[in-house]
Amino acid sequence: MALDTYREKRDFAQSPEPDGSSRRRSPAGRTPRAFCVQKHLASHLHYDLRLEHNGVLLSWAVPKGPTLDPATKRLAMQVEDHPIEYGDFEGVIPSGYGAGIVMLWDRGTWTPEVDDVDAALTKGDLKFTLDGYKLKGSWVLVRTRGWGSSRGDDGRSWLLIKHKDEWSGALDIAEFAPLSVKSEGDFADILAQDNPDIWKSTRPAQGGDTGALFQSIVARALALKQTAPREAEPPPKTRSARPSARKATTAPIRKPRASRAGATARPKPRA
Repeated sequence: MALDTYREKRDFAQSPEPDGSSRRRSPAGRTPRAFCVQKHLASHLHYDLRLEHNGVLLSWAVPKGPTLDPATKRLAMQVEDHPIEYGDFEGVIPSGYGAGIVMLWDRGTWTPEVDDVDAALTKGDLKFTLDGYKLKGSWVLVRTRGWGSSRGDDGRSWLLIKHKDEWSGALDIAEFAPLSVKSEGDFADILAQDNPDIWKSTRPAQGGDTGALFQSIVARALALKQTAPREAEPPPKTRSARPSARKATTAPIRKPRASRAGATARPKPRA
């Protein structure tokens, strides 16, 4: 079954993640389909891109996160399929596989730019359009050549690349819009909401290796909160307006418009 690997890796008596037992399914061929990006602070910070297809969320772990610069290719490691309801998940995984804090960093819909998604996945070249709060426009996932079972990854290694279009540019979207589109908070906010008592002691809730790992995650969440800028300033020649970092996570990024006085919008950046 599509979700067997997902379930085998998790203890749902300990993890708040959805177990995928609901009967929610995506109609075959429906378009557009849901997508999300979850920012996951575990042993290492990374981003998880998930695309709805055939009743599951196809998933790739992107260590450095998406970029709007077409010249920059991001490694994307394909992981196990996730249940559809995972697309709304945000919270704290206290122990076990994926222990850490999960933020719903972006969500929206995606539309394939190919006639047959399964054939594109088999070929290793999936082109698609995103319409999220932060990520928009044309993208491609390309399986890397020279990688496969002989290199030990069974073809899981892909590249996530932004195509050059009106939504591409030099803006560091992960830094510009770092917060949740669901709660508007950062990792520390999500952790405190899940367990308000976490700040009453510097000791982790559990001992041993799990406690030590979670203590380091708590420390990292606090450090990220303390060093985050109050307002992210886009570089020159970007096409987006300049909302605050907190607002940037909840309001879709839109194209600038001419002013009422007839001033033209700023030119698009050259990728």
